[in-house]
Amino acid sequence: MSTQDYTRRDFLKAAGLGAAALALPGCASASHSISPIASNKKPNIIFIMADDLGPEWLSCYGSDEIKTPNLDKLAREGMRFSNAYSMAQCSPTRMTLLTGQYPWRHGWVNHWDVPRWGTAWYFDWKHNISFARLMKTAGYATAVAGKWQINDFRVHPDVMEKHGFDQWCMWTGYEKGNPPSGKRYWDPYINTRAGSKTYKGKFGTDVFLDFLIDFMKRHKNEPMMLYFPMALTHGPLTNTPLDTDAKRNVERFKAMVRYTDHAVGRLVKALDDLNIRNNTIIFFTADNGTSGSITARMNGRLVRGGKATLGEPGVQMPFIVNGPGLVPAGVVTDALTDFTDILPTFAELGGAKLPTGAVTDGRSIAKLILGKEKDSPRRWIMSMAYGAAKVTQTGTEPVQTFTDRVIRNKQYKLWVLNGKNAKLFDLIADPTEINNLIDSTDPKVVAARTKLEAVVKSCPKKDNKLNCDQIPPQPWARKPDRVPEKTTTTQKDEKSKF
Repeated sequence: MSTQDYTRRDFLKAAGLGAAALALPGCASASHSISPIASNKKPNIIFIMADDLGPEWLSCYGSDEIKTPNLDKLAREGMRFSNAYSMAQCSPTRMTLLTGQYPWRHGWVNHWDVPRWGTAWYFDWKHNISFARLMKTAGYATAVAGKWQINDFRVHPDVMEKHGFDQWCMWTGYEKGNPPSGKRYWDPYINTRAGSKTYKGKFGTDVFLDFLIDFMKRHKNEPMMLYFPMALTHGPLTNTPLDTDAKRNVERFKAMVRYTDHAVGRLVKALDDLNIRNNTIIFFTADNGTSGSITARMNGRLVRGGKATLGEPGVQMPFIVNGPGLVPAGVVTDALTDFTDILPTFAELGGAKLPTGAVTDGRSIAKLILGKEKDSPRRWIMSMAYGAAKVTQTGTEPVQTFTDRVIRNKQYKLWVLNGKNAKLFDLIADPTEINNLIDSTDPKVVAARTKLEAVVKSCPKKDNKLNCDQIPPQPWARKPDRVPEKTTTTQKDEKSKF
């Protein structure tokens, strides 16, 4: 079945309705109504997501390490968020932004690298919604380039089309047993409709950019939605076409940040050249914080990368929205948003309607970014994820039944560890999260804690497992340890592998 034949009944089936359609008053307000923005012309949407890049590396957020002029210009001429949450790890973030659901609902509560470890977990189009399929129902041409990781193209070669993308240009991820596939930068191994191959002598980001710009040229007269989950700045650290002599790790990471900025500049220039810039909304963000081995000074304060952790350096992302004539310029907002909001925001911007009964946890921030409202509808945001999934004799399972998570409002942040409300911080007074207020008797603190704890109580007591059909084990599938209780991959191990 092609994406063009995707029907409303199929969409409802893919939404995973039934038991998963439980509407929770605090933790998830499901089936939110979405009112499409009134417009005679649908805006193009470009969503750019860097890999492993915290705000401490963007000069518009106060980085003292490097200049990012193209991103700075997007922020200066658009809207910059200071309270935007991703999930704490790569694959939970990707599933969350694609589906508009928290990991406790869609089930991808831990990291899982499908091409590397096997397909016991994978993003199943039959049981999950995606923003690409939703936008196609509103008449959008859709394309994606970069890193996917949540499906194996050897097993499902047409999976990108099934998820709603007309065209794609994707690094395959490291396919265990296929050494060329490990390359995402120089001599990248990339999958398109024509199959997978090595692009000898090319730099991966340039291949992705050439593809996206070509797609824009061919579809400039119709509404487009482009998703660019970049490979940069994830390791292995490398030199780039702009910094060919970078050798030391710190030099190479800075080179990769500069090339991230350069890539954004190329896309913006292409929009200008095609004369469609004034009808295009660009989003820029990252999937999680910078690797913990990398530090940067931001606004005079040293920040260690927080990838795979629930501290602010791990989950608070750069988040910039820009659209000349559409998005107000020069705005810095403390409005709350997290990655569950992406799907409903796209839907409202593009005039797509969620089918009755489809479940999302996010709230559209379209009116905020278009300057029609001064704040988001969010009163709290959430991030979660813990380590890599574990493999037991019975299959792939979450590490915890109630995954560690953090919930915050504009001032206070509650940590929930091992199912217990463990820490509370005042992020305004204590941005580095040192002074734990969980036992405070201050009435203001108690009131804030009570509201955040109510959100925790409204979540299911047990996270959902990933909703996907079983397929036969692949030869490269990760094998369980002899003693299942010892199969959990630690966060230290997880970070060392990726």
